[in-house]
Amino acid sequence: MNRTDRLYALREELRRTGRRGRTAEQLAFTFEVSVRTVKRDISTLQSGGFPVWARPGPGGGYVVDASATLPPVNLTPGELSGLAVILAHQEGQPYATHARTALTKILAVATPADRERAQRLAGRVWVDHAGPVSPIDPGVRGAVEEGLAARRVLSITYVDENQAQSRRRVDPQMLAHGFGHWYLVAYCHQKQAIRWFRLDRITNAHLTSQESTDRPIADIGVPPATSRSIALE
Repeated sequence: MNRTDRLYALREELRRTGRRGRTAEQLAFTFEVSVRTVKRDISTLQSGGFPVWARPGPGGGYVVDASATLPPVNLTPGELSGLAVILAHQEGQPYATHARTALTKILAVATPADRERAQRLAGRVWVDHAGPVSPIDPGVRGAVEEGLAARRVLSITYVDENQAQSRRRVDPQMLAHGFGHWYLVAYCHQKQAIRWFRLDRITNAHLTSQESTDRPIADIGVPPATSRSIALE
């Protein structure tokens, strides 16, 4: 790691640890440098205006001002996964790398339980970067998102490619984007099998009180070569 990268990483490590701080010895071990190098790097950060100082006494170390740290956040797993979906569609665009870094910082201060739920949900969204996105009814989209996040059975009205309408009760498994459309991948109670429902062909959807059952991702199939999971890193 060159010095510029180390200075940035050192600053982010101190921002992440907040009031807990880090001793010079801990930082030296983390970045595989000498304590003297850490002290010289801290001095450089201070000269550049970064609000870090040495806390004396037992349990002391380097800490940063509260204004430079991220406060606890209360984003829901759906909100975290939503950010990941947006970022997946912005890969290669200006500031996309910065946006991904911002999400990583948010995840670092999320509670372990929220982070685990967000990672589980994000792992059940596939995004294909080929083609535009067809419009989806906001009410349908909201019900589908909540059903997937809360693991609840959905009751949907679906119109197939032949314009035949049917009512289904389904266990939502995944959301997948491909071939210009978003799909709800779900276990259909009537067919007793996994089915792919185009979201723009679902005319009505609402949650039931019944808990849904997750099926193994392997049962759903293999995504197209141009798509991938948005699993949070």
